[in-house]
Order: sequence, then C-alpha cells, then structure tokens
Amino acid sequence: MIYAGRMPVTVLLVDDEPLVRAGLRAVLDAQPDIEVVGEAADGAAVIPLVRSLRPDVVAMDVRMPLLDGIEATRAVLRTVDDPPKILVVTTFENDEYVYEALRAGADGFLLKRARPAEIVNAVRLVAEGESLLFPASVRQLAAEHGESGANPAARAAMERAQLTEREAEVLRLMTRGLSNAEIAARMVVGTETVKSHVSAVLAKLGARDRTQAVIAAYESGFVAPG
Repeated sequence: MIYAGRMPVTVLLVDDEPLVRAGLRAVLDAQPDIEVVGEAADGAAVIPLVRSLRPDVVAMDVRMPLLDGIEATRAVLRTVDDPPKILVVTTFENDEYVYEALRAGADGFLLKRARPAEIVNAVRLVAEGESLLFPASVRQLAAEHGESGANPAARAAMERAQLTEREAEVLRLMTRGLSNAEIAARMVVGTETVKSHVSAVLAKLGARDRTQAVIAAYESGFVAPG
C-alpha cells in the first residue's frame, strides 16, 4: 500500500510473547501508512529477517530467552548495511536493560502498556528520526544507570568534538527532547538551520542519531540528568 504518495513505514516485530506480537500487529496494521512485514520470537532470528525483509523499523523486545534485545541490536548495527531504526519494547521504562539497549544503538523505546495511539506515534517518530522518544524517561535512565560524567571515553569524545556555541546549545535542547521546530523557536532561527546544526552535532560526536547524541551528552557530563 502507498499512503499519500509515500511507501508505508515497514515494521518487523520481535518478541517472545505471541500475544504481544499479535497486539502490536493489530494496532500497526490498522494504520494506512504502516505495514508489519514480519515477526520473530527471539533476537537470534533478527539478522536474516532484517536482511530479507529490509524493514524501516524493528520493534524489539529487550528481554528474550536466546538472544536479548541488547545483543540483537548490536548485531544488527554491526553486520547490516543501512540498518533499520530499532525501537526497544519493554515492560518497565527504568529497566537497566533499556538503557543498555539505547547505549548499544537503539533509537528509542516503547512501553508494552502504551496506548495504541502512542504505539503508532512512536513507530512514526523513530522512522523519521526527528524526535527522541520519552526524553524525561531517558534522563531518568541516564541518572540511574549512566553515571553521568563518569565515563572518561565519553568525556574525551565530547572534548574532541569541539562543538561550536550554537551546536552546544542545540545539543542541550536536544537532551530536553525538543523537536527541530521547537529548537528553532527557542533559538529564533529557521528549521533548516537547526537541521544543519543537528547534523553537525551528530557528525562530530560520531552519533548514529539524536538518541545516541543525548546519551553521549549525559555520559560525558556535558549535561547533568537533573
């Protein structure tokens, strides 16, 4: 199906609970711009499915019996060319496994108890790469599990990045979960200017996306979780 002139966002569901997969499929397939293209019951099956189905987004359970979502995320990003966005699906938002999955390269996370509209919005957002999901929860995770400022490698990487004053301001606003449009309004500049700053921040930090840049900001001590 093509929606409004665009191909739909394709999704691979990975969860060891059939009822969870069935619920997510029902919610997502009901949307004209989203299509579930496959399912897997464990992270061990993710690599071949990603290669054959080429989904835009993988909705990945963080806890699975053979290969958990953390290792599966690392494997996808390490071995797949042009990898999909990865949305971690979890029961508890303060789960240390979630933080480790985000550190491993996941693009955001989704609570299993989320309402259907929240599930749909999360998939769309992570597919677009525009906004960080649940920024307040990520800040809490960073505070509880990230040991802000205690990572020498992260501090050194931030120093090497040599962000300009504008780029540093953009990164601080990104850690608050603001979208490009919201950042533009705060800085009184155009959205395209913000996009350029965001791209520069990601490039200088060697970050795959906004989520990784925000985690780097916390772990380096560039910003404090509080």
